[in-house]
Amino acid sequence: MEAVLYICHGSRMKKACEQAFAFVETCMDKVSIPIQEVSFLELAEPSIEQGFRQCVERGATKIYAVPVLLLTAVHAKEDIPEILSTLSMHYPDVEIVYGRPFGVHESITEILYERIMGTNVSIDGDCLVLLVGRGSSDPDVKRDLEGLAGLLEKRYGLKHVDVCFLTAADPIFEDVLEEVRYSNYSKVFIVPYLLFTGLLMKRIEKAVCDVNKLSNQQFILTHYLEYHPHLKDVLVERVEELSHLPLEERNF
Repeated sequence: MEAVLYICHGSRMKKACEQAFAFVETCMDKVSIPIQEVSFLELAEPSIEQGFRQCVERGATKIYAVPVLLLTAVHAKEDIPEILSTLSMHYPDVEIVYGRPFGVHESITEILYERIMGTNVSIDGDCLVLLVGRGSSDPDVKRDLEGLAGLLEKRYGLKHVDVCFLTAADPIFEDVLEEVRYSNYSKVFIVPYLLFTGLLMKRIEKAVCDVNKLSNQQFILTHYLEYHPHLKDVLVERVEELSHLPLEERNF
């Protein structure tokens, strides 16, 4: 019997974990696979091991493990596969098929633009849109976020879309804000590329509040991605594509 194990990141903030759980639950109705469980990589329960075990106890013989993560980074490429590899040794009769994160997807640019429009501030020619990612030492994270920035520019005719990061990658968010203070941009839209609220979101809020006190420019903070309906469609797509993977690509 088939099962889906959704793997969310996890957070120390209860609200963030509740948001993740609720989001995945709303996606389950769109997936026809009979067994579906939610788990967290870290900082919350059920853990991946607990979620996997629950799938097996419900009769799963094939488990589609789907990372509910925005970008392909160390968590998706190393941490989760390592856990799944250990589980495969403990459950040799259970086939594990590993999926991919949301990644660079056209639908996500619609969310980003909607977040900008949701500020009710007009976009002028001398505006800057700044996508703020979590960050990672993995270069694929920067590549993917820059790819989304390019799609956003092209699709909506925006002239200036840049990226920055909160940790482990350059340029760092606060450094970019300081540089932009001395630029000719009259408006700067700050778009948090985060799935949920949390400590990182609070850091962004504080930085934007501080820079607005020091500058005559407008620094406009948009809402974070949250669990937008388009993300539900992307997650369902990530589940459905697993059953069509060639055998040689079913690895982790």
